[in-house]
Amino acid sequence: MLRYAVLSLALVYAPAIANPFQAETNGQPSQERFVARDSIWRCAGSSCVSTNRTSTRPAVVCAALARQVGALKSFAVAGRAFGAEELQACNARARS
Repeated sequence: MLRYAVLSLALVYAPAIANPFQAETNGQPSQERFVARDSIWRCAGSSCVSTNRTSTRPAVVCAALARQVGALKSFAVAGRAFGAEELQACNARARS
């Protein structure tokens, strides 16, 4: 019984684990695949994901992405979206 409960939880959280970093950009990035700091990003339209597991703090990952592609509409780590203040701090590093 416990094994089924653990398996069920694993399946529920698998999408968040598969794409630890997700972002929505204000515009379409110029490249579909690129590296920002130590994360490899893949974008389709304005949606970008990185499956890299990095030891870098999420705020640093967000800032590196914003420097690469410009201001972000949203940023999430393992399914947890950045709050307004976190996103504002991230976008302060965005390129013009």
